[in-house]
Amino acid sequence: MSKSLPGAPWLRSAFCLVIATFIALPAATGSVTFSTFVSQSSLSSVVGNTATIGYTYAGNKFVGSVYFGTNNNQLYSTDLTGGSVALFGSPIPGFSGEIALGSSLGLGGFPSRDIYAGSQAGSSIYHVSNNGSTQNLFVTLPGGNIRGITFDSVGTFGGNMLVSTTTGQIYSVASSGSFTQIANLGQDSEGMAIATSKFGPFAGYLLVGSEGSGQINAINPITHAVTLVTTVPSAEVLSSVPLNLGSGGPLEGFYAANYPVDIINAGASQFNGLQGDLVVTGETTGQMTDLHWNGSTFVSTNIGSFPNQPEDGEFVTQAIIHPTPEPGTILMVGTGLVGLAGAMRRKRTR
Repeated sequence: MSKSLPGAPWLRSAFCLVIATFIALPAATGSVTFSTFVSQSSLSSVVGNTATIGYTYAGNKFVGSVYFGTNNNQLYSTDLTGGSVALFGSPIPGFSGEIALGSSLGLGGFPSRDIYAGSQAGSSIYHVSNNGSTQNLFVTLPGGNIRGITFDSVGTFGGNMLVSTTTGQIYSVASSGSFTQIANLGQDSEGMAIATSKFGPFAGYLLVGSEGSGQINAINPITHAVTLVTTVPSAEVLSSVPLNLGSGGPLEGFYAANYPVDIINAGASQFNGLQGDLVVTGETTGQMTDLHWNGSTFVSTNIGSFPNQPEDGEFVTQAIIHPTPEPGTILMVGTGLVGLAGAMRRKRTR
């Protein structure tokens, strides 16, 4: 989410676009097309700022954020059709620049569909109730500033909040506010997603992208070991295509901030055949890439282009509307845990 704006010393001045180390990017298929979901005029008239950055689904509404300028510290909400734009909650103290958003899933002791917001200019995350009536400091993390917030929807990380930072620390945060650093990737880290059971040996892992290097790393939910999966130039958003795509009604689809203009979406039917894959957007390339495990390696395919610059986004489907741990993922990770324990016992015996 880097922007070249004056007065923002934490912004990067350049991107290193790294081509995938073991797979080539095929020619673009251009199969995914987008429609306007929240119009530029609606944002301008209510928020006074169209520089869209964050956008997350909160069950009965969507909540978004903007970048610098008017109402940068103030979130906004829309209804489920992208209309009825309104200011949401109270201005968040001390925030400036990019504000990352996540909506809790009602798992791991977290409330259902509340909003959690953190700033690239600070290390604190605030908790806002679903109706915006209460707003409190939830946790302050050591190290880098906040870049991404997501929630574990399959249970491999205990249903916890997962947070990425500007300096590469990855945290698992419980509903009590207690936290554990589970990795340090040593680079600006932002987009996150839990890999589905279709993601080969990385099923149930936390996938983390860096827009600077393009690296996509996988974090083991048990050992927290880090493995470089592949690279996608300027990786911004990481979102797993739900396995049950097509079962959640007309709201289903991919929603994203189209910086600095509006919010756009693409219908679920455009992702048929990609269930379980990982979709990655490139901030500086504007491309949407599909990563598919073919049984031995990852195949990368360009599936579309954003009208402008991709920013935060996510799939909305039955998996988010009524989240439940995915049996296939839990089974695969559980098998891995049993295997790890067995290996440790054999080592001690020797």
